[in-house]
Amino acid sequence: MHNALTSKQVRNLHKAILDIVAFVNRPEQDDYWIEASGIKLDRALFSVLMVIAHYGPIGVVDLATRLGRDHSTISRQTARLVELDLVARHPNPHDRRMRDLAASDTGQAMAMRVDVAREKFAKTALADWTATEVDDLIKLTRKFADALEQTRLHEAGRKPAEP
Repeated sequence: MHNALTSKQVRNLHKAILDIVAFVNRPEQDDYWIEASGIKLDRALFSVLMVIAHYGPIGVVDLATRLGRDHSTISRQTARLVELDLVARHPNPHDRRMRDLAASDTGQAMAMRVDVAREKFAKTALADWTATEVDDLIKLTRKFADALEQTRLHEAGRKPAEP
């Protein structure tokens, strides 16, 4: 199915995405989640732990890519999370030379506390939305994220885009 996406729609969509990314990436927002969830964690380690908890097991390169940070920074931060017993390293099942990262039970419990704080925040932010609007937002956001990834892979020549 093809649509007649206009330049104005693309600009408006891009601006909305940038607004969401700016919200998510604000250092003070990480401080808010840390405080609201009652966890004790350095802000610099917060997003690293959250991505590991939600996407792990995950390799350092994939983690660095997801976070938009360089590999050496992520390596140092994950080493600190390992020292704090919030993350554990495991052999990659497909390549024994590689090590994947996964949240420990303590790290997973910490992430769950943040999820509870995020749920409370989302319920407040979406309090005036109908259940159908929330379901549509979820469905369309997931569809858009999947389409972006599929297009990225296609443009990189790794996988054909589906219609």
